[in-house]
Amino acid sequence: MHLDGIVLTYMSAWSETDDGERRALLEKCWNENGMYTDPTGDFIGREALCQHIGAFLRRYTGHHFLLASGVNQHHGWLRFGWVLIRPDGSKLMEGCDFGAVDANGRLQSIRGFFGPLPAVASAWPEELVSKN
Repeated sequence: MHLDGIVLTYMSAWSETDDGERRALLEKCWNENGMYTDPTGDFIGREALCQHIGAFLRRYTGHHFLLASGVNQHHGWLRFGWVLIRPDGSKLMEGCDFGAVDANGRLQSIRGFFGPLPAVASAWPEELVSKN
């Protein structure tokens, strides 16, 4: 599967409320021993990720994820943006995931970040800070 398809399958898993369907999606795109980390915790293995997603979706009933960017990749690393959509269609949260793929083209790690990039600290030297 092409990397874009892998990421789309992974994103679909994050919106799938049925455990069996979610597990089937992750089998297509996630390494059996893959590592997932975000601000809420660390999870090792496909089944642990499947359970984490299920718990998340039970807390946020009716919400779903959408891909918010294309997928950048180089040297086995990738990144993409996402948004979490409320049941009324409004955006609840945005974020960015960074990850790696294994030799079989499955995701072997994802590091998720919540929210937009932070503003530049005012204490940083002015000549190092973009004016844009």
